[in-house]
Order: sequence, then structure tokens, then C-alpha cells
Amino acid sequence: MRVPRILFLSALGATIIHRALAQTAPPAPLPPLDAATIQSIDTFVTAELAREKIPGAEVGIYSRGRVLLAKGYGLANVELGVPVKAETVFQSGSVGKQFVSAAIMMLVEEGKISLEDSVTKYFPEAPASWKPILNKNLLSHTSGLAEYESGERTGPTGPFYLRLDFTEDELATKIEALPIEWAPGSKWDYRNTNYVLLGILIHKITGKRYDEFLAERIFKPLGMTSTRLISERDIIPNRASGYELDDGQLKNQEWVSPTFNSTADGTLYFNVVDLAKWDEALYGTGLVKQASLDRMWTVYSLNDGKPKPAGYGFAWMIGDQNGHKRIEHGGAWQGFTCRISRYPDDSLTVVVLTNLDASDANPGMIAHVVAGLADAPLMPAKLTAVPDDKPEIALALGKILDKLAAGEDIRPQATAELLPYLTSEAGASVKKRLEPFWPGGTLTLVRRTAVPGVAGLFNSTFRLTKSSNSMLVNFALNAEGKISGLGFSRDREYQ
Repeated sequence: MRVPRILFLSALGATIIHRALAQTAPPAPLPPLDAATIQSIDTFVTAELAREKIPGAEVGIYSRGRVLLAKGYGLANVELGVPVKAETVFQSGSVGKQFVSAAIMMLVEEGKISLEDSVTKYFPEAPASWKPILNKNLLSHTSGLAEYESGERTGPTGPFYLRLDFTEDELATKIEALPIEWAPGSKWDYRNTNYVLLGILIHKITGKRYDEFLAERIFKPLGMTSTRLISERDIIPNRASGYELDDGQLKNQEWVSPTFNSTADGTLYFNVVDLAKWDEALYGTGLVKQASLDRMWTVYSLNDGKPKPAGYGFAWMIGDQNGHKRIEHGGAWQGFTCRISRYPDDSLTVVVLTNLDASDANPGMIAHVVAGLADAPLMPAKLTAVPDDKPEIALALGKILDKLAAGEDIRPQATAELLPYLTSEAGASVKKRLEPFWPGGTLTLVRRTAVPGVAGLFNSTFRLTKSSNSMLVNFALNAEGKISGLGFSRDREYQ
């Protein structure tokens, strides 16, 4: 099953920081990692690759321009037995969106675009209902536009069939035909559609494709020599292969047309060597002004003036880890997953790149634990059983699992924001995944957090076990009792 290049926002949630992350007195860089710390990181990463069946990974650890670790683990190409090294090139998935965000802020600083512009200024053929959608709504995923990358829309009978090529104009026309699911700025939900439009917008304004503009203004100036647009036809040194697990068996990534490997929602190659240069640049103002960085790293407020619960800025997710500021983003596409997690107050950044699909790999958890191994105060807590003072949530989840296991449609019980992901294809996949666990499994609460800014609502993580099998289920209900979050992932030791 193809996993779209979404940022997976698990039901673990994030503690939101309602202010910019500018530093008035930058902390000093961390000292070099000692041999014991590097060994502990090696041991953990190697064990996670084996547990999650990830063929290969790269780990980068940086501290304000100093590379503390840049290392490969496992295999870049299973068939040829090629090991991963620091220079191995992986796909970006949605981590690529942060470069697009920076590019838009460059154009804002140059007066070529305004965040307050209606997108109809650049897409004059769009329906009149698009007029309230502003550029800042695209950047913050508050536009209300539907997700183009849903199963029905990207399948053989859909308008965005992933094995067909389309021009930019054709893509724009198809997106203009998508529904608006809520009033712009009134809600938040992650939509790749927004960044496809931003890439087209960059082309319209600059006369250069989005990747050409990024190369000219970001990659070349920073010396990011391996970062570029995906091309399966070009000869690209050190390119890794992407993989998916199909019924437990490792398979090569599925093929998509060049069109869908060139849109601005996440279609880049990079490695941990180049990302060290990107991270260093984000501590300065050589690319964009500090005010622009602050805007990117500030939780976007909805029309009611409240920061959105997801803790999202412009292509960055803002939250914390053990009370320490964390700004990060994940990505997934074509058998690759990755995470960049920055801890600005701790002078630490961790990058994890893997060549396994998002249904099976968890680079975010790996990044968070590696951060804790490098800097002990950041170490995440372990996922162990906690008292459940709201048993009605587990009861509701059990009823949902009954329906999923029986192949029933749960969409009538889901929020509108969740509907695009509850496709028939996804339902069949979940039903198959549940077979070893449900019915007859046991739900044990391992974490519960309040939804920030929404009284009485909670995100819950349960460990679902049956015999020797276990996995995690992330679950959330809104105030009306509708399912607002539902996710399944491999069991793991840490939050």
C-alpha cells in the first residue's frame, strides 16, 4: 500500500509553544560526542533497524554548525548489498516542504508576494470560493482545500492517478476542481495540496520551477551538493533504494510518474551531510531575516485567534520534548521516511533518514531517543502502562476496532478532517493488520495527553496485545464523540 508524503501527526500530540523561537543569547554548541555515547547511539539505532525491519538509515547529529555525528547504518540497496554511508542520498518526503516555506518567505521579503494575498491573484481561473484563501493559509495548512493525495483520487480512476503525467497547468486545474472542506483559516488539517500550489506559485512569480529556485537560492549557496529534485532516469551517485513491507515481505517502492516526483509537497533527494549545512543556516539570517524564521516557527493562529492544536507553523511543527523546545517535521514518500528534530535551546539537531515506508518505519521516535542519548535531559519516557481514569475511551475504541475487524465502514463516526484518510483501500489494509490482534486483544493505556486549548478532549495511546503480538493504537475523539484521530504503529519502547 502506498503511503502518501504526509506528516504523520500521531495521537501523542504536542505541547504547543505560543511564541517565536528566536534566541536572545544563543547557548554554546555541545561538546563532541564521546565514544561511549556514540556506541549507545549505534546500539540503539541498529536494534531499531532490526526491530522495525528497516533496511538502512542515516543519522545526523549537529550542534550550531558542528557535525557531531554523520553516519550510515544497514543497507542502501538490499539486492546489491550496498551499505548506507553519510553521503547516501535518500528521499525527503514532506521534510522538503520547509525549503518551499523558506523560498516563499524570501519572495515575501523581496516584495514579490504577500502572505495576505488571496491565492486567486496567482490562480485567476480558480473558483470564486477560493478568494478567502490566503497564501499564509497554504503555508499553514489552513486553506480548507481537500487532499489531492487520497486513495480514490490517486488511483487508476482518480483525477491524480500517480502513474500518469500532467503539466503544472493541468494539475492546477484539477486542484481547482477539488472541494473546499471548511472556511479558510477556521480549522487546520495537513494537506499536500497546499504545497503543490505553492510550488506552482513560485514558478509563476519567478519564472523558475520550484526546484530550480531552491537550487539557486538555497542549495548552491549553502553547498548542498547532493540535494536536488527526484529523478528516476538520471544517474545519481549514492542513491538509496526505497522499500515497503507487504505482508511482512520486503518489496521495492512502487513506481510513480515523473509528475508526482516533481511537485513541491516533498520530492527532493538529500543526505545528512547536506542537512548539516541547512541546519547551520537556520541559526543565522543569511537566507531569510530572523522575523521570517520566527514566523515559520510560530504556531499559526486560526480565525478565532487561538493557535491551532496541532502546533504547526509554516512547514514546521512546534512543540516540546521534556519541556525543551522542539521544532521538527517528518516526511514519507516512495518507500522512504525521515525526520528532522531541532532543539534550539539545547543547540542540538537530530536527523534520521530511512528507506522504509511510513506504515512500518518510525524515524521520529528514533530521532527523539537519539536526541536523548546525545543530551540526557531530552530522553523520552518509556511507554509503560499507566492508570486509566477514563475507561470510556478504551470502550469506544474497542467498538471501533470491532467495526474495522468486521470490514465495516467507520466513516460516519469520523470527523470531516479524518475522512480523506479513511479510504476503502486503507480500510482493507487496517482490517488485515488487525487480524492477529482483534477480536480478543487487550487494550492497555500507555499515554494520555490533553488536547492543547480544548478542554475535556484527550489524545490516547494504547498498547494492543494478543498472545505474543503487540502494536500501538493512537486514538482521539472530538467533543461530539466523532473520531478525530486514529493511527496504528509498531510497538516500541519509548514515547
